[in-house]
Amino acid sequence: QVQLVESGGGLVQAGGSLRLSCEASGRTFSMNGMGWFRQAPGKEREFVAAINWSGGSTTYADSVKGRFAISRERAKNTLYLQMNSLKPEDTAVYYCAASRSGGVITTLALYDYWGQGTQVTVSS
Repeated sequence: QVQLVESGGGLVQAGGSLRLSCEASGRTFSMNGMGWFRQAPGKEREFVAAINWSGGSTTYADSVKGRFAISRERAKNTLYLQMNSLKPEDTAVYYCAASRSGGVITTLALYDYWGQGTQVTVSS
C-alpha cells in the first residue's frame, strides 16, 4: 500500500499563490504516474494536473493551464502543485493521487492511491 498526505492548503485572496505538497510513504516503488484532482462543493472530482514517473511529461486541465505547475521530487517521494494567480473558482478540496500505471494519466479511475485532501479557499 501507498499512503499519501497532502499539505499546504489554506485561505488566500484572489491573485495570490499557494504551493501544495503531497508526501508518499509505504510501497512507493509501486508508484508511477501521479496527479492532482479537486472537488468543489456539490461538484464531481475533476482532473487538475498530472505528471509521469520521471517528471519529464506533464499535462493540465484547460482551466489551470498557465497558472499551475506540477512537479515531483522522486528522492523525497514528494509531489508538488504550485498554484499562481488563484481565482475564487479554484476553491475546492485538492487531492493527490498515485497510479501504478505509467505515463501521464488524466483519468480518475486509473489512479490506485489517494490522499485525504487539503482545502484551498480563494476569496474575492
